[in-house]
Amino acid sequence: MKDNYGYIRVAAAMPRVHVADPQGNCEEMAALATSISGNGASVIAFPELSITGYTCADLFGQRKLLDDAQSSTEEFLSRTAALDPVLVFGAPVEFRGRLFNCAVVARRGRILGIVPKTYLAGNCEFYEPRWFESARVLEGKCAEISYAGQTGIRFGVRQLFRIGEAIMGVEICQDLWSPVPPSTWAALSGAQLIVNLSASNEVLMKHEYRKQLVSSTASRLFAAYIYCSCGYGESTQDLVWAGSSLICEGGTVLQESERYKRDSHYITADVDIEKLDTLRAKESTFRFEGETADFSLTDAGEASATDFSTMLLRHIEPRPFVPQGENLDGRCREILSEQVAGLTTRMEHIRCRKAVIGISGGLDSTLALLVTSLAFDAMGLDRKGIICVTMPGFGTTSRTYNNSLALMDLLGVTAREISIVPATRQHFADIGHDESIHDLTYENSQARERTQILMDIAGKEGGIVIGTGDLSELALGWCTYNGDHMSMYAVNVSIPKTLVRTLVVWAAENKFSSAERVRRVLLDVADTPISPELIPADDNGQIKQKTEDLVGPYELHDFYLYNFFRFGYAPEKLLFLAGKAFAGTYDESTLQHWLETFLKRFFTQQFKRSCIPDGPKVGSVSLSPRGDWRMPSDIETPWKL
Repeated sequence: MKDNYGYIRVAAAMPRVHVADPQGNCEEMAALATSISGNGASVIAFPELSITGYTCADLFGQRKLLDDAQSSTEEFLSRTAALDPVLVFGAPVEFRGRLFNCAVVARRGRILGIVPKTYLAGNCEFYEPRWFESARVLEGKCAEISYAGQTGIRFGVRQLFRIGEAIMGVEICQDLWSPVPPSTWAALSGAQLIVNLSASNEVLMKHEYRKQLVSSTASRLFAAYIYCSCGYGESTQDLVWAGSSLICEGGTVLQESERYKRDSHYITADVDIEKLDTLRAKESTFRFEGETADFSLTDAGEASATDFSTMLLRHIEPRPFVPQGENLDGRCREILSEQVAGLTTRMEHIRCRKAVIGISGGLDSTLALLVTSLAFDAMGLDRKGIICVTMPGFGTTSRTYNNSLALMDLLGVTAREISIVPATRQHFADIGHDESIHDLTYENSQARERTQILMDIAGKEGGIVIGTGDLSELALGWCTYNGDHMSMYAVNVSIPKTLVRTLVVWAAENKFSSAERVRRVLLDVADTPISPELIPADDNGQIKQKTEDLVGPYELHDFYLYNFFRFGYAPEKLLFLAGKAFAGTYDESTLQHWLETFLKRFFTQQFKRSCIPDGPKVGSVSLSPRGDWRMPSDIETPWKL
């Protein structure tokens, strides 16, 4: 794993604008570039026509402005020659008697290429065709020009620039708003990073739409997108400019500028190029059928030496499966709706009107019961058709036992109680197992006995067994093969443990907020230590067998699972990210220990996932062998720290 962990630092710079004063703009831009360069950025984007200002209007037809723009560009390159970042800035450039609105790409004082704008804004308040020519007149071909004292500069739209492991494409303002933006071709030709130099004015509601456009484009292209728009100092004769800039990665906004700032300012973010490459490789629709446009590739050198280990300019979410903030309510409703839809569809298709669930008083069975209750309500079926069975065993505590009884009573289902102790003891006698030995045989025998009871009741009643196991348990193999591992429809199969808890709490506070007794029970279930309760309680009758003491914290395992599965991160990067996400909560040795546990269990327990029951995929991660994840069951753990 390289020290950069697949990241590259980028920036969008909004200098104070001096309209028709290239020298003044040169000074603002140089000072801003110098400041940003000390931050470890590899790419700095400036706004559209930043060397002159966007609102020069008919002054673009004046020789003095064009000459001053060229000489100030030369000075800007001289002033920034000692800086390491790749600079992308706007300038009017003449070519064969025509004027083009261009992005100049430069590094260490040398121009690497000039990219003209394709789609000119010529509607409503915009008059660009009055002054500029579209790059379409070039017929897609690149030419060589001289500019700002340099010769042999490649000029054209079909250009890419390599910066270390990142490939950058460039477009300008209106290009983004077109039906087929140039960035589409750039991305299909390998660009993971798109830079857009823009002059986008403010009108009511435009800001939110612009943000949606940028983020959706980045999402569609599996790319990072730097959108840099001009701000204070542009002429407000008829329009207002706010410096509305964004840095997006896929559909996520990493950074957003503060609008209407009067002084020069910038935003920075660390973009994960490795993640984008992985997502593209997984997405079959990204593989373009046919030939992409013929892009040249200019090597801009290595990325800036940035110490990402000490300062990473992006938030690493410690609970990636769990909805946050304002998204919580809507996401929880949607997840439960998807689970309910899966179960109702299955029951209607097989013409089944009864369901059988084992109720332990724990998180998973509680969520499964809630989902099944809502499904029966949706189908107009009496909840008495839900046969809930609590099956106390050697390790059952009064807390979980009482909660299971209360839930069954309060939700109006058919409640049964069957102790597994007599049957399990008979089984121990049959196989010659000493009950005092609390090993896997002791534990698994209980789990399999419970499953047998549920299956036989379902057969007798003409119902289906609702699986309660969750995604985290499947990832770790923390289930008994042909025990709780098995059911007829598994409603929680793609719900990780951290999300199960969130859904139960959300249901308590939203679905049952007026039913105080139900609410209290649900909150107590969420607060109960996670345990299979397969070994006897302690001397005080409290849960002795705590799952997270044995296999590790579920919040860590869910973090590892999400990032391993979604983005294909190597163990070293998983550990690096966990260190950022859980700083102050776990030390590095603890993170490493449980990461090694996760990897070992994930690879050795595939045989359990190869034959899991049907169940609905409700999120971006599924371990179903019929869906997202296929892996040999008989390989050694290939990846270790």
